[in-house]
Amino acid sequence: MPQVVQFNAPHDVSLVEVPEQPLTPAGVRVHTWYSGISAGTELTAYRGTNPYLTHTWNPDLRLFAQGAPTFAYPVAGWGYSEVGEVVEVGADVEGVTQGQLVYGIWGHRSDAVVPATMVRGRTLERPEDAVQGTFARVGAIALNAVMAADTRLGDTVAVFGQGVIGLLATRLARLSGARVIAVDAFGSRLKAALEMGASDVVPAGTAGGAGAVVRALTGGRGADAAIDLSGSDRALHEGIRSVVVDGTVVASGFYQGGAVNLRLGEEFHHNRIRIVASQIGAPPPGLQHRWDQARLVSVFMEQVRSGQVDTARLVTDVVEAADVASAFERLDRGDPDVLQVVLRFDAAPR
Repeated sequence: MPQVVQFNAPHDVSLVEVPEQPLTPAGVRVHTWYSGISAGTELTAYRGTNPYLTHTWNPDLRLFAQGAPTFAYPVAGWGYSEVGEVVEVGADVEGVTQGQLVYGIWGHRSDAVVPATMVRGRTLERPEDAVQGTFARVGAIALNAVMAADTRLGDTVAVFGQGVIGLLATRLARLSGARVIAVDAFGSRLKAALEMGASDVVPAGTAGGAGAVVRALTGGRGADAAIDLSGSDRALHEGIRSVVVDGTVVASGFYQGGAVNLRLGEEFHHNRIRIVASQIGAPPPGLQHRWDQARLVSVFMEQVRSGQVDTARLVTDVVEAADVASAFERLDRGDPDVLQVVLRFDAAPR
């Protein structure tokens, strides 16, 4: 039977059997080879901190409110980017053929029936490139953040947080012509940032704060923009401290809990800083008439295909799907040597 990753309760995740989905006329059946774990969003489900698991989301008012959680355990089907082989094609499908290796979003499941439009044109030519497809979503998130920072040739951009998405943002900002200053708490990730194109790196725990160091590296002026992908309110505050007067700070992390380290009466107030939320639900305002999620994905994957972005160096762990519990336990510990964790399903070539 098909299998899917299921969060049973906080700190309890497993691979469970589910009924096979029927093929639809406009759909295709995909046997999953690989599925990438998002160490940010999915850990909120693993830890039980995701607001959908603690509050009611009102889609009309677009507000979270007290009440019955929108999602309740067990929660199945989470996942960010998957790669698999098309094994069956619906009667009405055009442009997708059996045997194609495709990437898309259908969750951590071994077998999925998805609309053909979801995977049409999203193909990988070589089986050895299959794991690259698991970066499509996280790469689009990184590109969205870089665009929200209005990154231009000659700018200086400080990128806080050098996990997978932060490293991709560092690379994409560099490709956009910016000088990148990378900030992280771990030396191994700062080394990776240099390899991805950062000009300078700053340890997050530097005395006086990383923001002051960024200012020093820019001759006291400050960075033109900062992007926070750490999900830490402390990093967000240092990002505010790091930018020029009237500068932009892109808040692209998934922040959990309060924000005791964010002090809005200090540099934010006196330097008139603009904080912009970046979330994959939409491109930045002003670009939505030309950009959408599909374009973000295709542009990023073209950078991967052309060799401009090397995603292979970011894969630190390929784990059998049956061992998903151990994968999340390691991610939950915050091991700095773990970057992208990929689940391998039985259909993947051995």
